[in-house]
Amino acid sequence: MVLFLLLLAYVSASVGYLFVLAVWGRFFFKRHKWPASTCASPKRIAILVPAYKEDAVILATASNLLDCDYPKDNYDIYIIADSFRPETLRELARLPVRLLEVSFEKSTKTKALNAAFQQIDKPYDIALICDGDNMLAPDFLAKTSEAFNGGARATQGKRIAKNLDTSFAILDASSEAINNHIFRKGTNAIGLSSAVIGSGMAFEFDTVRNILKDVDAVGGFDKVLQLKIVQQGIYIWYLEDAVIFDEKVDNPSAFSQQRKRWISSQINYARQFFFPAFKELFRGNLSYFNLAVINNSIPPKALFLLMLPLLIGFGFLLGIKTGIAACFVLVLYFATLLLALPQVLADKHVLGAVLVLPRAVFLLFRTLFQLRKADERFIHTPHTKTGITNSSERGI
Repeated sequence: MVLFLLLLAYVSASVGYLFVLAVWGRFFFKRHKWPASTCASPKRIAILVPAYKEDAVILATASNLLDCDYPKDNYDIYIIADSFRPETLRELARLPVRLLEVSFEKSTKTKALNAAFQQIDKPYDIALICDGDNMLAPDFLAKTSEAFNGGARATQGKRIAKNLDTSFAILDASSEAINNHIFRKGTNAIGLSSAVIGSGMAFEFDTVRNILKDVDAVGGFDKVLQLKIVQQGIYIWYLEDAVIFDEKVDNPSAFSQQRKRWISSQINYARQFFFPAFKELFRGNLSYFNLAVINNSIPPKALFLLMLPLLIGFGFLLGIKTGIAACFVLVLYFATLLLALPQVLADKHVLGAVLVLPRAVFLLFRTLFQLRKADERFIHTPHTKTGITNSSERGI
């Protein structure tokens, strides 16, 4: 009975937290109006693209980045090529990008970025970190520059799907859209720093270069980076109108591997930053505490669909009141998802995600038993999509 009540309290608190952020993101989020300045010139931007074995997509990515609607003299593209084929390197060398070849015994995104920062000798205002499969909306750089000219020091763009070609891709896209609404839009709406997401994130160039020198994370480096950013009193803004496209996993194996990496890093950093988070909380840094403890304590969304029915079943065995309480939490969770899911996905694509949801829940549950040392090795997700086929979210 005590164990059940503790578990119900934990799940209820988690769902309540998500619900509050979903409500605030839906009804109280206002896009920040950056102060206009007639003398503000476009910021100098270094686009850093750490890419591991991304031969299939990197040329398309480079072409997209070169086509940004932004003054060409104000941004450079750094392709940090790890384990690329010789023919791919030759093709990249023909493009007006800065090609940095790297090789490590154990590859990580952190090592690639640090190697790039060591080689860059030009001054920049902003470092924009993207993945090898990412594509930017034409005005992404302009939106980012506008924010930094207006006083921002760290921003996270709105990452949406390049593809909705399979049910698993739809599920992955829906999950990310919900996370955007809750952990970025909703968090900004209540006045706290947005969580970053690994790509489409921009920082003051010198600040992030100095911070990354002390980061050696294997997986989830962005979780460490965001904490070190907010620890310095820097607020992370969510730029909902700065859109970056990201390839969604389109098969069960890739889905399982990706979630293994995410869950492992979440558990690892929850332990690592638990006590430092309370120290920051006592100093008044609520954003740090929220990112380090609360966000890392929330179970993966799909697991709620496994835990809540079980809690309802056990709840009614223990008594009518506990069963009804568990039912209420389930209703609240579905209300949270409906508030957070963009209407365009809910209208056209969510059915495909629902059909594979039971399998996804099973894969996620199985992944919990395969986490041993997952945070100690780099888990690569292959990419193959060379274009944006998600017409429903284009420009949103």
